Amino acid sequence: MTEKETAVAASQWHLDIADMTPGTRIEGVYGIVNPQVSASRNGNPFLKCILRDATGRVNGRKWTIGPDLLGTLTRAGFVHVSGSCENFNDQIQVRIEAIEPAEIDADRLRQLLPASERDPEEMFAELRTILESLSHPSARSLADAYLADAAFIARFKQVPAAISHHHAYLGGLLEHTLSLVKSADAILPLHPGLDRDVVLLGLFLHDAGKVLELDAERFEYTRRGNLLGHLVDGVVMLETYAARARQAGGEPLSADAKLALQHVIASHHGKLEHGAIKVPATPEAVFVSRLDDLDASTRMALDAVGREDGPVQGFTDPVRGLEDVRLYRPRPFGDG
Repeated sequence: MTEKETAVAASQWHLDIADMTPGTRIEGVYGIVNPQVSASRNGNPFLKCILRDATGRVNGRKWTIGPDLLGTLTRAGFVHVSGSCENFNDQIQVRIEAIEPAEIDADRLRQLLPASERDPEEMFAELRTILESLSHPSARSLADAYLADAAFIARFKQVPAAISHHHAYLGGLLEHTLSLVKSADAILPLHPGLDRDVVLLGLFLHDAGKVLELDAERFEYTRRGNLLGHLVDGVVMLETYAARARQAGGEPLSADAKLALQHVIASHHGKLEHGAIKVPATPEAVFVSRLDDLDASTRMALDAVGREDGPVQGFTDPVRGLEDVRLYRPRPFGDG
């Protein structure tokens, strides 16, 4: 057993998926995706699934299974696995000998799933500072209603901004939101006709519904996310938190201000074919939608070219979220 295999805990092996090679034994905790029972050529049932950690994904197969195994694994986000790595069709596959559900804490979660490199508490402190600068009392009361909800904030700090495409890692939603709010705070003085409170609150809340749409531990969409989505939930949530702010004694949000914020949430995807409920129809909604797309597209482009990992050459594979364009990777002025 190598030093790398003991990186997660001294009492438990964990070989990063990116480091798996044929013949290597594994024993440790991994995320599990899409467990299914299939039939082999001779008709015997076997388990197939995807195992993952922060470094990648790998197919897993268990060739003998009991009758209750699938039901147990379907409810699990993480599993303890022992087995060995093998080559199948020129790809690594894990031959599973034993598998059972595993419980993990928040620290282990960030070891087993992709996570933001930034500390979530530091990012949240920056976001709170900007929100405290809102000028209208009713805007501050609404922000405080969200910030006072410990369950909402805990999920807001944890969930990704997306399952794929941009900021698709733990803490991604908070990182994306902070980037937007900081960018807007810098740009807004150039556009004094925009309502600063509506823009900043709109950016804070535009993806708030993702706390219900995304399951951080399973790294997948929830049933609610698949059936409703974060735009619908974001609009409904604003009604709830506006009522909470009023009940807490804060200045009530005017009907016009509430509608303006709900429109920002409903329209921030920009186009109906991109999932918007409405096309942006106020200056603030246009600003939020374009800035959101800029931040998301830039993050996708930078992740695709991988410049932050060192010198790079050539073109990327087609980037799905950017209309399948193949991006040129090198820095224009070199890496010197």
